[in-house]
Amino acid sequence: MKNKLTIFCIMAASLLGVVFSSCNSSKRTDAIDLKGDWVVKLDPNDKGESEQWFNHPVKDALPITLPSTLDEAAIGKKSEAKATLDKETLYQLTRKYSYIGAAWYQKEIQVPANLADKEMVLKMERVIWKSQVWIDGTYKGADNSLVTAHEINLGKLSEGKHLVTICIDNRQQYDLFDNSKERSLTHSYTETTQTIWNGVLGDFEIVAKEAYSVNNLQVYPDVASKSIVIKAKGVNAGANSDKITVEVLARDGKVIESQKLAEQEDITIEVKHDFELWDEHNPVLYNVKIKNAAGIVLAQTKFGMRQLESVENNLMLNGKRLFLRGTLECNIFPLLGHPPLDEHDWLKVFSTAKSYGLNHLRFHSWCPPQAAFNVADSLGFYLQVEMPNWSLKYGTEPDMVKWMENEGRRMIRNYGNHPSFCMMALGNELEGDYELLANFVRELKSTDQRHLYTITAFTFQKPYTSEPDEVDQFWITQWTKDGWVRGQGVFDEYPPSFDKDYRSSIEFLNIPLITHEIGQYSVYPNLKEISKYTGVLEPLNFEAIRNDLKAKGRLDKAEDYLLASGHLAKILYKEEVERALKTPGISGFQLLDLHDFPGQGTALVGMLDAFWDSKGIVTGQEFKQFCSELVPLLKFEKAVYTNDEVFAATAEVANYWKTLDNAVFDWTISKGGEQLKAGELKVANINQGSYQSLGDFNFDLKDVAEPSKLDITLSLKGTDYKNNWSVWVYPTNQKVNAEGVVVTNNWKEAEKALAEGGKVLFTPALEEVEGIEGKFVPVFWSPVHFPNQPGSMGLLIDNKNAAFKSFPTEYYTNWQWWDLCKKSKSLNVEDVNAKPIVTVVDNFFKNRDLSNLFEAKVGKGTLVFSGIDLNSDLNNRITAKALLNSILNYMRSPEFKPENKVTFDQLKSQFQRDANQKDKEKKSIYDN
Repeated sequence: MKNKLTIFCIMAASLLGVVFSSCNSSKRTDAIDLKGDWVVKLDPNDKGESEQWFNHPVKDALPITLPSTLDEAAIGKKSEAKATLDKETLYQLTRKYSYIGAAWYQKEIQVPANLADKEMVLKMERVIWKSQVWIDGTYKGADNSLVTAHEINLGKLSEGKHLVTICIDNRQQYDLFDNSKERSLTHSYTETTQTIWNGVLGDFEIVAKEAYSVNNLQVYPDVASKSIVIKAKGVNAGANSDKITVEVLARDGKVIESQKLAEQEDITIEVKHDFELWDEHNPVLYNVKIKNAAGIVLAQTKFGMRQLESVENNLMLNGKRLFLRGTLECNIFPLLGHPPLDEHDWLKVFSTAKSYGLNHLRFHSWCPPQAAFNVADSLGFYLQVEMPNWSLKYGTEPDMVKWMENEGRRMIRNYGNHPSFCMMALGNELEGDYELLANFVRELKSTDQRHLYTITAFTFQKPYTSEPDEVDQFWITQWTKDGWVRGQGVFDEYPPSFDKDYRSSIEFLNIPLITHEIGQYSVYPNLKEISKYTGVLEPLNFEAIRNDLKAKGRLDKAEDYLLASGHLAKILYKEEVERALKTPGISGFQLLDLHDFPGQGTALVGMLDAFWDSKGIVTGQEFKQFCSELVPLLKFEKAVYTNDEVFAATAEVANYWKTLDNAVFDWTISKGGEQLKAGELKVANINQGSYQSLGDFNFDLKDVAEPSKLDITLSLKGTDYKNNWSVWVYPTNQKVNAEGVVVTNNWKEAEKALAEGGKVLFTPALEEVEGIEGKFVPVFWSPVHFPNQPGSMGLLIDNKNAAFKSFPTEYYTNWQWWDLCKKSKSLNVEDVNAKPIVTVVDNFFKNRDLSNLFEAKVGKGTLVFSGIDLNSDLNNRITAKALLNSILNYMRSPEFKPENKVTFDQLKSQFQRDANQKDKEKKSIYDN
């Protein structure tokens, strides 16, 4: 309830903050609004120009309301796809209607007398990809952009009726990925998230120019001198001797500064004022207006007083160290199939992200519309925008390079005044002519220093995959020449430890580093989400998974799979974020993702779904405990202890909030809600922008006599800032008591005991088991996009089963399961009447019924089968010994009486398949 109220308050505050509806806008009352009824005719065979459809009303046209898309009007080829569990269906959501090609839109307009014979400009806020315009059969021009409004000069129009014809071609104009067999992946032009739609979105009008007009209004803040420089270009200067007025206004509309000057071609003025500084904590905005002598606003823009700098390996905002807590926005809007052009929908995106502790969004290979910048400005979000570029052979097509560079210039010109526009990359994972890319970064750095620039958001091209280029002002990467900087290469390879960071990987760096796309831990689909898809896209991928589960009789398990896999992903995301915060040389992270990515193989990697709604895994308040402007942190050696050890921890804090004097941090250690020990750590001063030690504390575990989970909490007194961790403690001298139970790894011995009515714990050597390789981390990204993975998504544990009476566990994988998962294999028990004690959640592409620990009645006896290694090196494998003991205690108790019957042949067939039937593992997850 508290979390919902927080989101509501943020959204309400945001609505009040968004005072000005557009930035850098020249929208005026003397304009013709083109929104409304149009007609459209598709032109798949490109006959429109040769047959001169622009010369007369188009025949056989269909009605459409603009702004919108053909998909929203249900125009195009209707999908006949079925919900089948195959790669094509699971690759992405399915368009209900699709069309790629030329489409001709037509409307008759009325030019009123007051606009007659004025210079007119057609403005279409967002179009894919190329537009051409005719007025009364006369060609007026074209535009070609994926990042900014299309603007076409129409010249003068006489009073009366005119036939407007617009041809929009959404076919690929330039190669953005350099692989004709690969789907287009750049999120400016893709079917994997948004659709390759055809239509017009957002502002749609014909604007009349004044005799003297103003273009390219830009505001350049200088925080050090408490001043701004305003620059603009005048058109038709000298036509008369009128004056223009340049005004600077506060957020309440009060005029701070007003200067009059003659109409001129180059407008440059400086304004000094004690401006409030803009940041995430105080997103204050100002407005600049330029008016003519008649009081008509010729141009206006918002701006925020902020200065972003790269100082050695730190990001500095207004002289204070900045840490980016970010996620990606990859043009994911499943109802619309395109980005929203209104602020209301963007309010949900940014306010939800803020409620989860984030302050940063990276727009992966695309640039959002004006509304997104407006909302980000008002909420104090830091944005990284990118050109529509994912080229792997950049520079091989000169025309593409010329167009792409022009796209970058358009982005700066149209959105550069937004204080939220902080950083810019030339694209995602670029490869090719790096000197060509670097030269364009040099151009951008020399022409507009309000933003920081980097060549690419990561790359696989050597040497830039492991060290930055000299022109980069910040660097986005997964690893450096000295090691990983994200958990993907760490968490499954090394036992859990919470005293690690990435300092050794980044010591050589002298520019800010932001970790690239951390996370990517796949979560089982939320099948209840299907009902949300009421727009232009069908969730056939979700429906196929649902149908498969239903056919296998396990549809009732879907929500359990979701929550179990989700909680595992949650603890991994927590450790990802905390390791970044524990590394002073890191300036931020970019999650992939806080919300789901429904393309590239249905990559359900989010804590939230594709609609930015909760899946029921973690609340914003819980997520903010480890992802906020101030995060209490703890360094300790490991997750599992014996009771002859001392738990020792170093308390620390990452503080990007404000400087704190005489801070007090409380720490507690508890078991099952009962406090075992507590204390205080007092610190005289904690500077803003610092990562600082608070002190050490410890707890002797000698009195923890039985297997236990301990919870540690660290909190800043008098605030809501707190964080928590868990460790597991086991007696040091665990005695294995197998009395009355045959414990064996030999099938013949197990078979004999079962036939005689005995109790058997069968735990075969892993190398002799034909099963699915055990992993701790879940599927990376997607089992469809990267098919060669073991494919599991964590454990669903029957923790109410008495087998765990002496082995404390949640119903999902937590850190104490690391060794058990890594040293295990899972069997497909689909055709075996076994009762799983531990279900291994399979990936949704295969939906096998997997288990690595189950019980059954076999022959005259009773069996627990363990695909978890409970044999080897038990004196050094604390959790394996503890689990073995807990299972044996259960098997000796009256509670152990499985009723489900399994035959010897059924059981044997599952773990001793013929060698010719073995699934052969490939070398790379990228293999098909």
